[in-house]
Amino acid sequence: MATTFRALKHPNYRRWAVADFVSVTGAWMQNLGVNWLVLTMTGSASLLGLSLMFLALPRVLLASWAGAIADRWPVRRVLFVTQTLHALLALCLAVVAWTGAPLAAIFGIALISGTVTVFDGPALGRFGSQLVSREDLSNALSLGSVISSGGRIFGMSLAGALVSVTGEGWLFLLNALSFVGVLVAIQRVRPESMYRLAVSSPEKAGAKAGLRYVLGHRPMIVLFVLSFVLSSLGRNYQVTMAAMSHGPLGAGAAGYSVLSVVFAVGTVLGGFLAASRQELTLRILLGMALGTSLLQMLSGTAPVLLLFAAVLLPIAAGAVVIDTTMSTRIQLDSDEEMRGRVLSAKGMVTAASGAVGGPVLGWLCEQAGPGHALQLAGLVTSLATVAAWVHFARMPERRGMPAERKWAQLVTVPAPDTGQPQPQEHQPTPEPAAGEGSRPARNPRWLFRIDKPADADPVTTTADRTRPGTGRQHATEAVPITDSGH
Repeated sequence: MATTFRALKHPNYRRWAVADFVSVTGAWMQNLGVNWLVLTMTGSASLLGLSLMFLALPRVLLASWAGAIADRWPVRRVLFVTQTLHALLALCLAVVAWTGAPLAAIFGIALISGTVTVFDGPALGRFGSQLVSREDLSNALSLGSVISSGGRIFGMSLAGALVSVTGEGWLFLLNALSFVGVLVAIQRVRPESMYRLAVSSPEKAGAKAGLRYVLGHRPMIVLFVLSFVLSSLGRNYQVTMAAMSHGPLGAGAAGYSVLSVVFAVGTVLGGFLAASRQELTLRILLGMALGTSLLQMLSGTAPVLLLFAAVLLPIAAGAVVIDTTMSTRIQLDSDEEMRGRVLSAKGMVTAASGAVGGPVLGWLCEQAGPGHALQLAGLVTSLATVAAWVHFARMPERRGMPAERKWAQLVTVPAPDTGQPQPQEHQPTPEPAAGEGSRPARNPRWLFRIDKPADADPVTTTADRTRPGTGRQHATEAVPITDSGH
C-alpha cells in the first residue's frame, strides 16, 4: 500500500491531486456536452469528426515550437496563461450553447483550444515532474491515470444525468469553474519544495535542437514508432467497441454503454497496477504491449457481450500500464533540458495516431467486419511489439554494454534514503564504486544515451524559482474540442 501511494508523501503533489480530480471531472462533462451539442445541431457524425480535426491540427503543426517554449520559459507562467485561456474557452462554449450560435463558432473554438493545448501539454509534463522526486515520478504518473479514469467515470455519469435537465451550456460553465481549483493549486504549490529540472542552454534552445535530439536517438524513435502503431490500431476503442456492439454482438446502445463502463473500470485497475510497481521498465512496456495485442486478437472472436467485456477489462488495464510506462521512460530517459520538446514530440505522435487510426479501423470494420478488424489490428501491433523487443534486446550487445544492463536497467547504487526530500534538483543516481558486490541494487537509468566517460563534465542544473505550479491531466481519449487543458 505504501508503494502504491508513495507519490502522495510529497505535499505539492497532494495539493495538485485534489484539484486534478475536480478538473478532470469537468473535462469529461464538457466532452459529453460538446459531442451532444454538435450532434443535435447537425445530426452528422462526420461534422463531429471534423471538429476533432480542428482540435488536432495545431498539435501536429506547432508541437516542436511549443516544446521549446516549455523548456525555456517559466513553466508556472505558461500554465497560468494556458489554464486561464481554457477556462475562457469553456465559457465561450457555454455562450454558444445558450445563444444558438452557428457551428462555425464551435469549429473556431476547437481550433483555438487545440492551439492552447499544444502549449499547455509540454508545460504540464515538465512542471508535473517537478512535484515529486525522480524515484516517485512513475508512481505519480500512475496515480494520475487513476485520477483521470475516476474523473472520467464521475464526469460522464454526472453529465449524463444533467444534460437532459440543464442543457449543454451548464456543463461548459461547470467545466470553466473547475479551472479555479487548478489556478489556486498553481499558486499554492511551494517553490522551495520542488524538484528542479535543468533548463536548456542558449545553444540547445529552439525547436530545431529538439528535433535533432529526437532524431539522433534511435531508441527514442523506435518507442515513438511503436507508440504510433499501438495508439492507432490498439487504442481506438470507441470505434471497435461501438462496431462490435452494433454488429456481431447484437447488443445495441445498451451493450455499448456496458462496454464503456467496463473499459473505464479497467483503466482504474490499470492505474493502480502501475502505481503498485516500484519501477516501470522497458520490459514491462513490451510485455504488456504484446499481451494486450494478443488479447485484442482474442476479443475479435468473442461471440457474446459477456465474453467480449471479460477480455476488454484486462486490455483497458494493460493500456494504462503501457501509456504510463511510455510516459515514464520518455521523461526519465531523456535529458532534462529537452523534456518539453520530447513530450511535444510524443503528443504529436499521439495526435497523428488518433487522426489516422480511427478512419483506418472504421474502414477495416466496414470491409472485413469488426471481429476480423480487431484480429488484423492485433496481429499488426503484435508484430510491431516483437520487432521493437528484438531491437532493444540486441542494442546492449552492439554497444558493448554488460549483460546486466539490458532493458534500460543500468546497474547502480541507489541514493541513501535520509527520510527527507531534497528538492533542489533531480539528482542523478550514482554509479557503483569499483569492487562493490556483484549484484548491487538496480534503478532505471538512461535508455536514450550512452553513459558519459568518467572525466566528462557534470550536467549543470539551472534552477528556475518561478515554477511552483501544476496542471491537469489530459483526457487520454481523443474527443473533439474538449482536450482543453485536461
